[in-house]
Amino acid sequence: MDLHGIHVPLVTPFAADGSVAADALARLAGDLLTAGAAGLVVLGTTGEPGSLDDAEKRLVLDTVAPVCRAHGAPLTVGVGGGDTRRTAEALAALDGVADAALATVPAFVRPGPAGVLAHFRHLAAHSPVPLIVYHIPYRTGQQLDAGTLAEVLRLPGVIGVKYAAGGIDDTAVDLLGQGQRGVMAGDDTHLSALMAIGADGGILASAHLATGQYADLADAWRKGDADRARGLGHRLAALARAAFAEPNPAVVKGVLHAQGRIPTPDVRLPLLPATPAAVATALDRLAEVAE
Repeated sequence: MDLHGIHVPLVTPFAADGSVAADALARLAGDLLTAGAAGLVVLGTTGEPGSLDDAEKRLVLDTVAPVCRAHGAPLTVGVGGGDTRRTAEALAALDGVADAALATVPAFVRPGPAGVLAHFRHLAAHSPVPLIVYHIPYRTGQQLDAGTLAEVLRLPGVIGVKYAAGGIDDTAVDLLGQGQRGVMAGDDTHLSALMAIGADGGILASAHLATGQYADLADAWRKGDADRARGLGHRLAALARAAFAEPNPAVVKGVLHAQGRIPTPDVRLPLLPATPAAVATALDRLAEVAE
């Protein structure tokens, strides 16, 4: 699996009765791939996996997998937690179902760099699918330096990292300065800047809303067309800020519902639906991207 381009971490749409809206999810997945997404991610943070029971998670996976197969696109599944053994068990269940797994750095337990490396060494050795490491220190409580991340990326079976440190920090500069491949932006606002210094693409919730433009931006940086990339990158950054003005994925769902693409804007507690003002602002920024 050559990790590049824009991968969309799918929302989980809900019907009016609160159930998973599988038909809407299948349509959304197909629309995103047709619009230029290089791949899809299910059961990542944007998909609200913590509020889904096991049957609902399986429904999401079984709904999106055939859409990805039909489009010849990779499907990545979010897994993670602070328990290496249970994470390995979750990975084993993906055999024959997914193309890769997005595995978070262990959250809350803060095992230190050596513990993180041992965690991913164990997972990579036992996983039936390649791993994308999800580095998001403001959620996990575990900051990693460029040397540790480079060691993780050298593990057999690890194909990339979703880098979401909240900005372009020294670690990102050092990591990409080493020529590391498979680095994917995880902070939507900073996609263009991260690609400008060598990232291969992004895994971005706001790409639900301007999929073709995000794909064009990734293509522009890949081809070295900085003039084309800068203007588009600034407009998409404004859209991303609007999409994350309230806890993700509330605003994204609000916009998708306003567009008639999902049946409700609902999220599950402890999340709350986006305010009308936040949705209106995001729609305005989306219109500006399309100009």
